[in-house]
Amino acid sequence: MSEPLRDDLVTVDLVSTDAVFDGKVWGIRREVFRLDGQDITREFMDHTGAVAVLALDERDRVLLIKQYRHPLRVRDWELPAGLLDFDGESPLAAAQRELAEEADLVAETWHLLSEFMTSPGGSNEVLRVYLARGVSAAPEVFARTEEEAGIEVRWVPLDEAVDAVLSRDLQNSILAIALLSAAAGRARGWESLGAAETPWPRHPSAR
Repeated sequence: MSEPLRDDLVTVDLVSTDAVFDGKVWGIRREVFRLDGQDITREFMDHTGAVAVLALDERDRVLLIKQYRHPLRVRDWELPAGLLDFDGESPLAAAQRELAEEADLVAETWHLLSEFMTSPGGSNEVLRVYLARGVSAAPEVFARTEEEAGIEVRWVPLDEAVDAVLSRDLQNSILAIALLSAAAGRARGWESLGAAETPWPRHPSAR
């Protein structure tokens, strides 16, 4: 019988690790590690990790936000999302904060929907997507600045949003993975959902 299909966490001999660039949001790290008898040097984005929220209402509509993203010069449709603000921050608390800050919403129930590595060849970023249901207006409206000042909010039927991903009209990777995960999860009676407080051993700070 074949082994279960899953990624493996690996411990390698680390020869050296240096922060070669310390940016406003994240940095670049250069590491030399020993793998299969040879020393290999790699540089990668040293990321805090992030969370995103797929808020679903009682009519099976998902909350989308549109904002400007400078590296690609695009205003793309996304999910409320953000970085973990500090080492050891609860990802659930971070997700709840982002939903309130970017969409002025709170939710009654939270589940783990998806978890993935955004670019494992060049970044140690890992990201969790939470499914939030029972949404209502937050008691406080947040002032938004910079790119977030122009956020556009829209409730869209889940099936319509999935169709837009499949037609390549929506191309944000976090949004695409979350929407397809939600559609597949719904088709299976949501049996794939995880507890909101599920441990996160794949986060770099946990290793």
